[in-house]
Amino acid sequence: MSFVPTLPCALIDHWQIWLLSAVLVLAAVIDGWKLKVPNWLTFPLVIGGWAASTIGYGWAGLEWSLLGTATGLALLLPAYAIGGMGAGDVKLLAGVGAWVWGTTTFYAFCVSAIVGGVLAVGMVLVRRQWHRHVTQFFGILYEILLIRNPSKLSAIAAERKPSMMLLPYGIPIAVGTIAYFVWSGMLI
Repeated sequence: MSFVPTLPCALIDHWQIWLLSAVLVLAAVIDGWKLKVPNWLTFPLVIGGWAASTIGYGWAGLEWSLLGTATGLALLLPAYAIGGMGAGDVKLLAGVGAWVWGTTTFYAFCVSAIVGGVLAVGMVLVRRQWHRHVTQFFGILYEILLIRNPSKLSAIAAERKPSMMLLPYGIPIAVGTIAYFVWSGMLI
């Protein structure tokens, strides 16, 4: 006889993933509305991941949680350093890492990057500004390759920001991470 888990059982068995998914949805809504992922959401997310990992797995769990946090930070800090991403987005992915550790965070990031790319292209196409944004993209890429100084790149990005179309990256992080959870069977 085969046992198929019921929804309440899946919720109980995978409560951490369901909780993280709910927080990601909230972060996406706030980021879409205010273009900012607030600290009151990201800091408790990170600390909660550390606490849950420590309670569930002891010191080894805390170590894996800290490594996951570092993974989330490392994946998005370069984009933040050159002005291409908000700090809240970086902290949001660090919070994901605190809960699901390094490897899952990396895969969730990869799916989020694809979702972000698709959303960015969609936004450009809907606004019919393809040429402008392709030119701007190659200009930014040229600056990155030529200048290579994060502080100078950040200053240039700050000057350019008012003329840019902004993508609230909390949305791709939420969609990509939850999609990875579904695909990998973590939500069931």
